[in-house]
Amino acid sequence: MRVTVGPRFLWKFWALCIAALLCLIFLPKPRAAAEMTSTLLVGGSRIDVTIESGELKLTQAELMHWVQMAAEAVATYYGKYPVPHLTLRIRPFDGRGVRHGQTWGRGGGLIKIGVGSETQIADLADDWMLTHEMVHLSFPSMEDKHHWIEEGIATYVEPVARIQAGQMTASSMWADLARDMPKGVPRSDDKGLDNTHTWASTYWGGALFCFLADVQIRERTHNQKGLQDALRAVLNAGGDIREDWTLADAWKVGDKATGVTVLTELSDKMCNQPMPVDLAALWKQLGVEPNGKTVRLLDDAPLSAIRRSITAPYEGNIGQPSASLVPTAVFAGRSKASSQNNP
Repeated sequence: MRVTVGPRFLWKFWALCIAALLCLIFLPKPRAAAEMTSTLLVGGSRIDVTIESGELKLTQAELMHWVQMAAEAVATYYGKYPVPHLTLRIRPFDGRGVRHGQTWGRGGGLIKIGVGSETQIADLADDWMLTHEMVHLSFPSMEDKHHWIEEGIATYVEPVARIQAGQMTASSMWADLARDMPKGVPRSDDKGLDNTHTWASTYWGGALFCFLADVQIRERTHNQKGLQDALRAVLNAGGDIREDWTLADAWKVGDKATGVTVLTELSDKMCNQPMPVDLAALWKQLGVEPNGKTVRLLDDAPLSAIRRSITAPYEGNIGQPSASLVPTAVFAGRSKASSQNNP
């Protein structure tokens, strides 16, 4: 059967096409979700959260729960939230995941972080970046050559904090460290942490310093003190991101809190020359046996008690009990003013 199309039909067809095209061009486009503002109170500290305008599959409640989890982890590790008032800006982007976290001390504490439009709840549950950025709030600002300790502390403390808050398993952390910590082992031609400004040296070299310091403090104090005691002491002495300190002054406070001089001694060894590190031997002593993408944790290893104590709930007497760190209130609202030109 043949179908004959007459001139009148063609005219109507093209008229409809032109009308549809004009609608696409001139009709208002759907607007992205309006900017939302909320406040989270954690242990007496206030976190003002702005979810900037943009498309997100996640709800405001889901994003606030993510912020709450990160804040709880950091507050658990330090005994309190690091700063009295934090401004947190969440910026949507096209894609999936969490990216582009940045932290400053200005305004009492400012974090900017991106969340993808296709991000799911499961992605937030696996996220480490927001906790990493919040850890940055807990240590004084250093001169540029010591940037490795700022990133090293955030890299090392983040999983420990999440474990102590019940958000991550110890076996997952040790598997990640066994995989990634070798990136921080200095090469023979490196010039020490202060003078080797590669990504690996800054992040994982700094994390390696923290890891070695934690183990050595615990060895020399018969597992009575650790890096956590030193970092809590620095924060309780007023050393948060809003303050400019020297590294030497931070270590004086940390060494006094632990009763040993591990931080100062290790800094002297690693800042200006490459210090050899036998990670394989250390894993064996700690009872961390890499097994593909996982690890076996052996409790009969010489330093297995130290390994367990690194991630165990804190038992010192500095700071507040964890029960007081549960968020006490969330206030939600809608802001009409656009924040696109804000810092």
